Amino acid sequence: MLKLIKHLKPFIASIICAIILLFVQAGSDLALPDYVSNIVNVGIQQGGIENSVPQAIRSSEMNKLTLFVNKNDKVEIMKNYKLIDKSSSDYNEYVKKYPKLKDEPIYALKNIDKSETDKMNPIIGKAFLSVSGVDNLKSTAKNGFINFNGQKIPANTDLFAMFSKLPEPERAKISSYMSEKFTSMGDSMIVQAAASSVKSEYASLGMNTDKIQNKYIIHTGIIMLLISLLSAACTIIVGFIAARVAAGVSRNLRRNIFTKVESFSSKEFDEFSTASLITRTTNDITQIQQVLFLSIRLIIYAPILGIGGVIKAVGKSPSMTWIIALGVIVLLGFIITVFAIAFPKFKLIQKMLDKLNLITRENLSGMMVIRAFNTQKFEEKRFDNANKELTDTNLFVNRVMSIMFPAMMFIMNGITVLIVWVGSHQIANSNMQVGDMMAFMQYAMQIMFAFLMMSFMFIMIPRASASAQRIDEVLKTKLSILDPKKPKKLDGDVKGLVEFRNVSFKYDGAEEYALKDIDFKALPGQTTAFIGSTGSGKSALINLIPRFYDVTDGQILIDGMDIRDITQHDLRNLIGYVPQKGSLFQGTIESNLKYADENINKEDMEMAIKIAQAEEFINEKPDRLESEISQGGSNVSGGQKQRLSIARALVKRAKIYIFDDSFSALDFKTDSKLRKALSSEIQSSTIFIVGQRISTIKNAEQIIVLDEGRVVGMGNHEELMEICPTYREIALSQMSEEELA
Repeated sequence: MLKLIKHLKPFIASIICAIILLFVQAGSDLALPDYVSNIVNVGIQQGGIENSVPQAIRSSEMNKLTLFVNKNDKVEIMKNYKLIDKSSSDYNEYVKKYPKLKDEPIYALKNIDKSETDKMNPIIGKAFLSVSGVDNLKSTAKNGFINFNGQKIPANTDLFAMFSKLPEPERAKISSYMSEKFTSMGDSMIVQAAASSVKSEYASLGMNTDKIQNKYIIHTGIIMLLISLLSAACTIIVGFIAARVAAGVSRNLRRNIFTKVESFSSKEFDEFSTASLITRTTNDITQIQQVLFLSIRLIIYAPILGIGGVIKAVGKSPSMTWIIALGVIVLLGFIITVFAIAFPKFKLIQKMLDKLNLITRENLSGMMVIRAFNTQKFEEKRFDNANKELTDTNLFVNRVMSIMFPAMMFIMNGITVLIVWVGSHQIANSNMQVGDMMAFMQYAMQIMFAFLMMSFMFIMIPRASASAQRIDEVLKTKLSILDPKKPKKLDGDVKGLVEFRNVSFKYDGAEEYALKDIDFKALPGQTTAFIGSTGSGKSALINLIPRFYDVTDGQILIDGMDIRDITQHDLRNLIGYVPQKGSLFQGTIESNLKYADENINKEDMEMAIKIAQAEEFINEKPDRLESEISQGGSNVSGGQKQRLSIARALVKRAKIYIFDDSFSALDFKTDSKLRKALSSEIQSSTIFIVGQRISTIKNAEQIIVLDEGRVVGMGNHEELMEICPTYREIALSQMSEEELA
C-alpha cells in the first residue's frame, strides 16, 4: 500500500480536511459518556445539584457548617459569601428566589470561578456531611443518651450549641473525628453524598428542587443532542470526502495503467496476460478504492478514538484500567492469529482470479473452435477446476473471518461483565459513582471498538496490498522501447525510403535469433513483399518497422535516419498499418475509418473505401457509413473486416503502408482488384506486403524470401523463380508452371 501513497498527493487538502473532521467527531463521541455520567450522577442521584457549594444558605445553617471547618477554611468560605438581610439593597431580588429570607438572613454565593468552586467543594461537602452526621446522632440515642466520642450526652441536648461553646482546640478535635469517616472518599463521592443536604437546604429556602433537577437533565440532554448532531454531520462529510478521494485515486490509477499499457511494446505484453491486465485495471483497483475509503474513515478515526478513550477511562477510574489492558491484549492476540492464517491466501486469491478470467476470456473468444471440436466438456471441467479452487480459497478465508465478529463480541461482552463486577465493588466501597462506572464501560467499549475497526482494516489491507503490488508492477514496468531524449525531426518532404542495415533480432530471453543479418532497401512507389514458411520471421520483420519491437543489432532507417532517433509518434504517423488479424472498434463504419484521421473529408474516405474494395458491401447496408459495427467487428465477415481495416489504413494517406498478411480472407478476384487499385492509386508510398499466396505478391517490384530468419532470396517474381529454390518450391506448391509464367 505504501507504494501507492504518492497517488494521494492531489488529494492532500481533502485528506487534511477529513482528518480535522475526524478529530471533531472523535472528540464528540468521547464527550458523550461524560454527559451520560453527569445525568446519572448529578441529574438523578444528586437531584440536579452539581456541587456541594450551595448558591444560598440560611445563616443558621452556615453557623452549623463553620463549626466543622478550621479557621483558614472558614475564612475561605466567608469571603465567597455575602450576608443578605432585610436591610440589604438587593433584598427584594433575593427574596423572590429564596422566600425563607423573610424569616431569617441568608448567605448568597458571590460570582466565583470554577477553580474556586472546586477548591471549596470538599471543604463545604465534608462540613455538610458532618452536620448531617450530628443530626443523625439523635436517632442512635439509647436510654435517653447519645454516645458521642466516648461521652454520654442527654438526647435533648442542642449539640450544635454545645459545640459552639467549646474552645477552638476542642472543636477541632470534634471536626477531625467527624471527618475521619470521609477521608477514604474521593471529592466526587463527597459532593454526591453532600448533595442531599444541599438539596434539603434549597427546599428549606423555599426553592423548587424538582425544577432544578429537570432543568439540569434537559440542559444536559440538549447538549448531548447537539454533540450527536455534530458527530453525525462530521461522519457524513468525512464519508463524502473519503468516497471522493477513493474514487479519484481509482480513476487516476485506471488512467495511469491504461496510459502505461498503451506505451507497452510487444515485449511488455508478453510479460502480462490480457486477462491479468484486465483484472488489475478492474478488480485490483476496486480493492484499492474500498480500502482507501475505509482507511480515511477508520484508520485515522480508530486511533484517535482508542487513545482518547484510554485517557478518558484513566480519568474516570485509574484502578480499573487493567481491565482495558487485558481486553486489548486478548483482542490483539486474536487479531494477530487470524491475520497470520488469512494473509497468505489473499495474494493467492488474486492469482486465481487472473486464472479464472484467462479461462473465461479464452472460452468466449474461442467458442467457435470449442464447438467445432466438441470440447465443451473439457472446457467446462477446466473452468470448474479453476472456479472450485478460487471458491475453496475464498471459503477458507471467509470461514476464518467469520470467527472474527462473534469472538470480538464475546471479548467485549466479557469485558463489560468484568467492569460491572469490579465497578460494583468500587461503588459499594464509596470509591466510585454509578455514572462513572457507566462512563468507564462506554469508554472501554469505544476502545475495544477502535481495535475492532483496526482489525477489520488489518483484514482488508493485506488483500489490498497484494492488489497494490500488482498495480505497481504494471506502473513500474520498464519500457523496452523509449523515445530518444533528444529526438530528431524528419524533413518536411518525407519520401518513405526504408532501409534495413545488418538487422538482427531475437525475442527477450530467447537464445536463438528470429532474424539474422537482414539487408535490403524498400523504395517509395514500389511494393516490397515478404514470403516464407510459417515461423520464418515475416511478421517479426514487419513489426520492427513501427518499433513494436526494437532491433537487437543493426539499424532500420527511413530517408537515411535511424528510426530510434525519432519519436514513436512521429514514426507511426508515417505508417498505415493493417495487422494480420483485422480489428474493428464498436461504433459505426465511419467512426472506424476516421480512427486513422478524424479530419478526413468524404471524398478521400470514399476513395479509400473504393481502393479497399469495400464499396459494394457498404452500399448494400441501409445506413452505409452510419451502419453499426459491434465490438471487435463481430457483425461483419472476416473479408469485410479485412477490407475495412485496409480502408482505415488508406484513410491515413501515409508514406509507408504495411499489410501483414492482410489479404488472406479475400477471394482471389477481390485480392487482384485490391492490389491493382493499390498500385494505380498509391504511387508515391512505400508498400510492404506479407503474404502466404504467390498470387498476392507475384507483381511486387521486390520480393524477399525468408527462411529460418535469414534472407534466402531477393528479386522480382521471374528472377526468384530462376535463382531461389525456396521461392520456386512455394510457388509450385500453389500454382502450376503455366499459371506462374
